[in-house]
Amino acid sequence: MDVPLWLALIVVGFLGYKLIRSPLWLVAVILLGGYLLAHSFMAPLIDPFAK
Repeated sequence: MDVPLWLALIVVGFLGYKLIRSPLWLVAVILLGGYLLAHSFMAPLIDPFAK
C-alpha cells in the first residue's frame, strides 16, 4: 500500500499531538524538518533506518 508522504505526516502529527500533548509548534517543526530532510541528499542515508 502506498501512502502519500503528506498524509503520513498529518497522521503522525495528529497522533503525536493527541498522545503526547506536545506543543503544536514543536510538532510542526519536527514534521517540517522530517519532510525537508526526506527530500535532501541525506535521504539515502536515513532510508535503511526507516525501513
